[in-house]
Amino acid sequence: MSLRAELLRLGTRAFLKGKPGPKASLEERRRRAAAAARWVPNPPPEIKRVTVDAGGVAAEWVTAPVSQHDRQILYLHGGGYVTGSAFGYRPLAGALAEQAGTGVVVPDYRLAPEHPFPAAVEDAVRSYRWMLGRGATRIIVAGDSAGCGLVLSCLLSLKQQRLPMPAGAILFCPWVDLTEAGRTRPPHEFDDFRRASVGLYLAGHPAGDPLVNPLAADLAGLPPMLIQAATGDPLLDEARQLADHAADCGVDARFELFSVDTHDFHIFWSFLPEAAQALQQAGRFVRDTTLATQTG
Repeated sequence: MSLRAELLRLGTRAFLKGKPGPKASLEERRRRAAAAARWVPNPPPEIKRVTVDAGGVAAEWVTAPVSQHDRQILYLHGGGYVTGSAFGYRPLAGALAEQAGTGVVVPDYRLAPEHPFPAAVEDAVRSYRWMLGRGATRIIVAGDSAGCGLVLSCLLSLKQQRLPMPAGAILFCPWVDLTEAGRTRPPHEFDDFRRASVGLYLAGHPAGDPLVNPLAADLAGLPPMLIQAATGDPLLDEARQLADHAADCGVDARFELFSVDTHDFHIFWSFLPEAAQALQQAGRFVRDTTLATQTG
C-alpha cells in the first residue's frame, strides 16, 4: 500500500466519525454525500462537458480531446440508489474519458425513494438506447459501487429485450448483493446506509429477483467484464463472487485487485497512484475491447 493510500484510509476514517446515524434522514445523508464530493478533484483541464437529454434522461456528456464518436462509455454512478448525481461524477468521468479516448455519458437516473426500482434500470436502458440511436457502435457500460449493480441490471434488461449488447462492462468496487444472505464479513460503518438504501430502492420488491441480484442470475451472453476491487474494501467478497459467477456463466471476466483500504477508491485518481493505475488499465480495457468488437 502506498503512503497516499494510507493517508486516504486515515482521512476516510476521520470523515466517517461524523457520519449520520442509523436514524438519519435521507436529506441528511444526501447532504453528507454532497459534502464528501468536495474531496473529489476537478476534471482534467482539457475535458469538456455539456448537458444532454439522453432519451428523456438528463445527463452529462463528458469528452476528452481524443474522444472517438462511435466509441462511448455509459457511466452509471454509485450512491446506494438514493444519492449521487451526474454533476458530482464529472471528474471521474473526465479522467476515464481521457484514459479511454472516448466520450462518457453520465445519466442522472431517478433515485429512490422518490423513484424506486425499476426506475433507475429503465433510465439506464433509455440512455443506452439513445446512444445507439446516435450512432455509437462500440459502447462500454461502466459504474462504481451500487452503480455496478445497476450496470448488471441494465445488461440483463438488454438481454431480456433482445437489444444489442455493449462491447464490454467495467465494474469499480462492485456492490451487487442486496440480499445479505450468508454474509460473513465484519460489521462496517456503511452497513446501516446499505440496509436503508436497499429498503428504499426495492420498496418491497424481492431482493432475490435475478434482475437485481446478479449473483443469482444467468449471466450467459453478457459481454466481457473488467472488475476492479480494493484489498481493504468491505465489499471485496462480492467482487470476487461476481467474477467467479460470471466466469461460471461463460463470461470473459477479468478481476484486478489493488492494495487500497478505501471503497470506491477510483474517485481519488488525481491523488492516489493506485487509482490512477486502475483508470489506466480500465482505459486499456475500453480500447482493447472496442477494437475487438470493431474487427470481430
